[in-house]
Amino acid sequence: MATDVPLPAGRRIALIAHDNKKQDMLEWAEYNLALLAGHELFATATTGRLVHEQLGLPVTCFRSGPFGGDQQIGARIAEGEIDLLVFFWDPLEPQPHDPDVKALLRVAVVCNIPIACNRATADFLISSPLMRRLHDQWDPAAGPRPQPGHPAARDQAQLAPVG
Repeated sequence: MATDVPLPAGRRIALIAHDNKKQDMLEWAEYNLALLAGHELFATATTGRLVHEQLGLPVTCFRSGPFGGDQQIGARIAEGEIDLLVFFWDPLEPQPHDPDVKALLRVAVVCNIPIACNRATADFLISSPLMRRLHDQWDPAAGPRPQPGHPAARDQAQLAPVG
């Protein structure tokens, strides 16, 4: 089912990587450089600085994660200003700001935005044909989640094999 609504020029993508995952983030971003260049990037402080300095991509940087950066990005998600979260978190290291990490993941799930927590999932998301389609985030304050005609159902019909 086609819509008359114009497709987004680019997505607003947040990039976050814990210390032991920053190299993974840089390698992933370099591999997907051409794709990322068509989107607006946001990141926590060190991750954003590294992506900008090493790959030349423009990045809007927030504070470091432990100093409120995760909360800043979570607030942007809640306001509908982030479309996709690429968060390479380290499951093997305790984080001093673990409650903030859990809150960020919770708001991303509640607001129905795609989340990638590893390179494989990030590759699937960034290369998905759905990146070029409209996606309605869900605002839990707006009332019950829409059921019939939900964008996910329309997208499934559009992705069905032809012939």
